[in-house]
Amino acid sequence: MTSEKKQNNQLKWRLNPGYLIERGSDLESTLIFFGRFLADRSSQDPLPEKTLFSEQGTFEWGEIPPLEKVINSEEDWQFILQNPQIFRSSLFIIEPWDHVGINELSETVRASKNIAFIAQKIADCDSILFPVWQTGTLNLDSVIPILSASMAVILEGGNASVHNPTEWTYPNCSRENMLTLVEHLFLSRSPQSAPVIMICVSHQLAAESNIRLLQNAVNDVINTEKKSRDEDDEALLCLKAICEKIRSVGENIKIEKRDGRIVAQGWNDINFSVVLNEDKEIGERHLLPYKTPKAKNSMIPIELLEAHQVMAHEYEGIIDRMILEHGRDVAISMFHYDEVNEESILFANWAYMALHNAIVPHRYIIAGSHLSWLLQLPYSVKILASTEANGEILTECSCTCINYKDFETNKIRRSFTCQFHPELLNDLREIGKRPEPSYSELKESDGIRLLIRLLYHGMQE
Repeated sequence: MTSEKKQNNQLKWRLNPGYLIERGSDLESTLIFFGRFLADRSSQDPLPEKTLFSEQGTFEWGEIPPLEKVINSEEDWQFILQNPQIFRSSLFIIEPWDHVGINELSETVRASKNIAFIAQKIADCDSILFPVWQTGTLNLDSVIPILSASMAVILEGGNASVHNPTEWTYPNCSRENMLTLVEHLFLSRSPQSAPVIMICVSHQLAAESNIRLLQNAVNDVINTEKKSRDEDDEALLCLKAICEKIRSVGENIKIEKRDGRIVAQGWNDINFSVVLNEDKEIGERHLLPYKTPKAKNSMIPIELLEAHQVMAHEYEGIIDRMILEHGRDVAISMFHYDEVNEESILFANWAYMALHNAIVPHRYIIAGSHLSWLLQLPYSVKILASTEANGEILTECSCTCINYKDFETNKIRRSFTCQFHPELLNDLREIGKRPEPSYSELKESDGIRLLIRLLYHGMQE
């Protein structure tokens, strides 16, 4: 793209967020409208009636408002950096792939447009698209602070498998590039940062990133010889002991499928976090609250099971709350063949909690050392839900909550991942290829209500 075209692209951008409301939108108004949407299934649209489609009936990224904000270059980052009101009152949508799959109508589905439509229709909340499959991840040192200063970051799905690097064929964005981006986002979640929601293949990237971050933490601690101001090496000895245990457990866990097959041996196996599911999951499925396996029926180490039970009691799950409110199962849309392994998340949860608890008494020493990055790790990761069809659990780990606990206040911040596509209606079509859904149609969708609920709670933390 030439310099002139880049400048023309930026000139199309609205500098004041909001499209439906004359005075614009901000965080407070967005949360109010999200709360109104979630309050019931029958209230009228509180926003002005105005189509989000073009006069020609299209709804495409980069054409006209409200989809004009697309990152195509480093210059676009510099432009929004000079106009912070653009990103501070917007969602960032990151695409790792140009579509999330092909539906039964043989249509590719660019689900990022659905997220942008939903946020604008419900709350007049703008979206900015970052198509990393096209641009690459660019300079993460400048990208991550801007992403973190937005209202929320949503990583979309894609048509590649996390456990197969050769499927990541876009030259500007490899599997390694995406994992590095996700790891940076994991470590950027602070009391002032945006929540992150990761969908489908990004849910799988998050699972792999959990293990990579833990491996890096373990190696960094074990390879440390001495820390200044560590009297009698007490902090280092404590950290090394827990890291040796994490490494031992990680190297010896087996991933077993429901049919008894062992598909991975230890945390260095490329299939440890993600593997091909036993059955394809495409179409409507029901979400059930996740149930930690019973120790007598599982080969998973008992300390992993107990750690997750503790986490389940400590924090109420959003899925559980929705099911209690509805008095029925939550219906969502699945659109992928792979799944995150239950064992890898149970292991990551136990390891994060163990490492966090080992750090607490020595955090003053660690904060002043090269190991200070460990303070940015999650506190835990909880499996929220499983998917069910015809009375059978198909994906044990279909949704997770990544918890961060502040070392001084013990306050919790959350990000979320989900294997399913809450932004898709049950026809699995992208908005623009299907008619413009009404406010009442959006209110009836369990998946969309769940997406808004995740945003609503995450943005308030």
